[in-house]
Amino acid sequence: MKGFFHAIEIDYNKCIGCAHCMKACPTEAIRIVNGKAHLSAERCVDCGECFRVCPVDAYSVVHDDMETMMQFDCRVALIPSVFYGQFPSAVPPKLVRKLMKNIGFTHIYGIEAGVNLLRDQINKQVEKSDVKPLISSFCPAVVRTIQVKFPSLVDNIIHLKAPADIAAEYYREKLHEEGNEKHKIGIFYLTPCAAKIAAIKSPVGEEKSQIDGVININTVYNKLVKIIKTENPPIPDEVEENILDDISIRWPLTNGEAKHIHGRSLSIDGIRNTNAFLEKVENDEMNSVNFLELRMCDESCAGGILNCDNRFLIVERLNNRVKEHRDRFQEKNGPTVRNFDDKADYLTERIFLNQPIEPRSIVLDADMVKAMKKMQRARDLMCYLPGIDCGACGAPTCRALAEDIVNRTANLSHCIFMQRQMEKHKKLSPDHAIKIIEKVWGKSRLDKDCTKKGAKNENI
Repeated sequence: MKGFFHAIEIDYNKCIGCAHCMKACPTEAIRIVNGKAHLSAERCVDCGECFRVCPVDAYSVVHDDMETMMQFDCRVALIPSVFYGQFPSAVPPKLVRKLMKNIGFTHIYGIEAGVNLLRDQINKQVEKSDVKPLISSFCPAVVRTIQVKFPSLVDNIIHLKAPADIAAEYYREKLHEEGNEKHKIGIFYLTPCAAKIAAIKSPVGEEKSQIDGVININTVYNKLVKIIKTENPPIPDEVEENILDDISIRWPLTNGEAKHIHGRSLSIDGIRNTNAFLEKVENDEMNSVNFLELRMCDESCAGGILNCDNRFLIVERLNNRVKEHRDRFQEKNGPTVRNFDDKADYLTERIFLNQPIEPRSIVLDADMVKAMKKMQRARDLMCYLPGIDCGACGAPTCRALAEDIVNRTANLSHCIFMQRQMEKHKKLSPDHAIKIIEKVWGKSRLDKDCTKKGAKNENI
């Protein structure tokens, strides 16, 4: 089983071991060891919640440098609609596209151009599938969370590619038909989140992504804003290409997908809400639902950790764009995707994932028999642990500590409540208990320090 690529990194020089990230992680992928946060590669799904909650910016996102695109003659920017939502109405999409070409891209293409084709195929799958509910494959953090935390639900994930992969495949073929050599075409995705970087670097359900590189939305946005502020460029008169309809523009937002799926379809956003619904599906409580649109970020892609503006403003701007252009879309005689061209029939088959989505529940053991035995041992240990989930042991919950114990990466004495019990029965000395705490939180953690975050001399 090939490993996940992870876009999230920790700077241990900045990390203060505050445990904010450990508590926020939806897959319990973080432990505190020697006063620093440590990520478990098997559990991490690159949702970016650790990045979002870290008070000292110890987390960073690995992405491709813009210089890497210069090796290609055709440099395509795949732009999600939420990128345009970063800008106020005074900066229209056609100005953004012009400035994108000024900074080195030769072609600009909207990621959501193929969502109508995708919508039609989702409806076909929903109508003929005996599995309920089918779960959208749009959000890679959701797909990975299911693989890691809800492995019994992998068959519920609809076996279709994300819009970015469909757009990349179509546009590469289009440029090739125009006379460009395929190896000279570089397609780069502007991403609003870390999970999409990880999904492109190590895709699930296909051997290799059609996308050559992933660039942080923030990086490109800052370059464009600098040009706008210093040069005040005029809005171009050019005819807008790749015009998206209202379905396509709103697809990456909450209810942008579920709204157009037949039968009972629900849209859920946010980490906690998504996990709660996956638990309901796992417990067979959602059999009357045909389709679930699950997105890890609040307000879906508008809430991605790499966006530059407030998610609610981004949603408002995209909704305003839909209103302003709706009449214009209707004049185009249907959705833009219908204008892919007659030669794009191959996409109907290529939008399917070509490999199975496999469970990755290897938290306890890759061997299922051994994993079941360890699970039972963890349940036995829970009889002794207090169930308070205080995190003082360096694990987010008592259950997580129990799993660490059966995997021999922790001991029962890591629990400070068990330490008191052991001291009471003369099975642990106070000095040994202090050493255990120092092993988790660092040797100087219990020393007086008035310069630490929140203390009276914090800024001195």
